[in-house]
Amino acid sequence: MGLTRDFKETVVARVERDPAFAKELLDEATTLLISGEAETARVILRDLVNATLGFERLAKMTDVPSKSLHRMLSPKGNPSMDNLAAILSAVSTKIPRTTRSPRQRKVAQASVRDAMAEQRPRKFSRVNMA
Repeated sequence: MGLTRDFKETVVARVERDPAFAKELLDEATTLLISGEAETARVILRDLVNATLGFERLAKMTDVPSKSLHRMLSPKGNPSMDNLAAILSAVSTKIPRTTRSPRQRKVAQASVRDAMAEQRPRKFSRVNMA
């Protein structure tokens, strides 16, 4: 049997080792929200919350029950704009500000894209062959 590691454990370990990775995850989640890929953005935010604050601490920071937060950040969740803003604000306070060179930023962004490609649900569109 090969050595494997749970994806969530990998994200937690990477965020602890590289705080800039957490910032790139947050950036990716907000970009996905703006691009209309809310389901993937919620999944990334959920993993980021698990890796940084945890849902109990997030619940205290946002005055929203942790069970509700879990539902909001599930693939089928539907957080209100106010709750989403509170979640993003709380998570961003936990992520340290870092300065990176443009090259380091590109490497981190590529790393986030690769990690999320494994997690992202695939969407297929029908092609009109007529």
